[in-house]
Amino acid sequence: MSMEAISAFDIFKIGIGPSSSHTLGPWRAALLLLEQLRTQQQLSAVSAVRVLLYGSLAKTGRGHGTDIAVQMGLLGADPVIFPTAQIPSQLKTIAVQQSLLLGGVHEISFDPQADIEYLITESLPFHSNALSFLVTLAGGVNFSRTFYSVGGGFVVQEGESATIAKKVELSFPFSTAQELQHWCMKTGLSIFEIMMENELAWRNEQQTSDQSDRIWAVMSESIFKGCHTRGILPGGLEVVRRAAELNKKLLKGRSYSTVEEWTACVKAGGHGFNYTLDWVSCFALAVNEENASFGRVVTAPTNGAAGVVPAVLQYYLSFCEANNKQSITSFLLTAAAIGIIFKQGATLSAAMGGCQAEIGVSAAMAAAGLTEVMGGTQRQVLMAAEIAMEHHLGLTCDPIGGLVQVPCIERNTMGAIKAIMASQLALQSSPDLAKVSLDAVVKTMWETAKDMNHKYKETADGGLAINVPLSLPEC
Repeated sequence: MSMEAISAFDIFKIGIGPSSSHTLGPWRAALLLLEQLRTQQQLSAVSAVRVLLYGSLAKTGRGHGTDIAVQMGLLGADPVIFPTAQIPSQLKTIAVQQSLLLGGVHEISFDPQADIEYLITESLPFHSNALSFLVTLAGGVNFSRTFYSVGGGFVVQEGESATIAKKVELSFPFSTAQELQHWCMKTGLSIFEIMMENELAWRNEQQTSDQSDRIWAVMSESIFKGCHTRGILPGGLEVVRRAAELNKKLLKGRSYSTVEEWTACVKAGGHGFNYTLDWVSCFALAVNEENASFGRVVTAPTNGAAGVVPAVLQYYLSFCEANNKQSITSFLLTAAAIGIIFKQGATLSAAMGGCQAEIGVSAAMAAAGLTEVMGGTQRQVLMAAEIAMEHHLGLTCDPIGGLVQVPCIERNTMGAIKAIMASQLALQSSPDLAKVSLDAVVKTMWETAKDMNHKYKETADGGLAINVPLSLPEC
């Protein structure tokens, strides 16, 4: 059977903050443009490139670093491995010299102030997050390429399918929770095992486990780094980083030098409710403070919601008496299965669905992953995901100043706590008695997204963004 196929590692992508749709997506769009120029042997013939940003990308692009992303993409920098500390110097060089090494090899004139245009009153019909590259070749030939950043770092080029379909055959294809449950009932396999079988369409089992380890390594590093970095977040809001101070307070002077030793110190503090709650908040704060600082995080399923899944997985490893690679892979692949269902049945884009599409989906993913590794049945896993999203329905996206900071960072702590509670409820419940299915919630989320006023879809035109009196360069 052939159908749209989404890998777990389409849902979990390593990238640079602060936004998967406004930073990572435009960055990847620029890389796609470079790839096309190379394929057509036109790269060395380019004399100029202009970038037009539309809709939500225009309205909150500066706060989300869209201008930074397109410049880094045009340079050919890889967001997975490019040293984040070198980004400011690269941008300064472009601004001072008013030129850019296209693809890292071909110099063109480029003035970020003039060549990146924010069309805040214009939107393209397919998606709110649209950008066009206007390319001029030697001899005066002009053409354009338009891309849509559709959420979670996924990019669609105008004129192509809106899906990210892969021409592969999946062992157990699914796009809904009912279809996933069908395969589980037919085979007796867990959701994790179904996902592992499907991932064989792209790579062998060991490679999937290795990639899961790499994803967790980046997540873990973002937690650890965020827990040890103080200062003020960039962008003008003057938001003070809190994770490091909370980390210090909770550890009460315990010493360590590695991530493993730090985790042992976290465990040594006990399992009290307040203590555990504080650490879950700290883990989530740490990741999203890193994200807001243009640090490297894992899109899970977006950057704005990047702290929920790592916080819940770190909670499991720290407080649930388990720490092995199998559990990490099982957690992540199960979480990804839920992300795939929401991707195919609704949206992962706050610009299309509000924050329910980001924090809501990430909480559902984390709840499912935790329920899986805690020994829940397949139906309890789906129930946990349903509970988590049910209580995020209608959540708006109203970033103050167009920055992924307020209320975004704290929302990750809320999402992580809700995910844990959803898992606990599911583990202590019988799915036979549930009144709401995961598919009903996915459908409801999408209907809510379509009904939601555009002001509450990552435009900074409504909600907290206009009711908090702050003096900012962009609002």
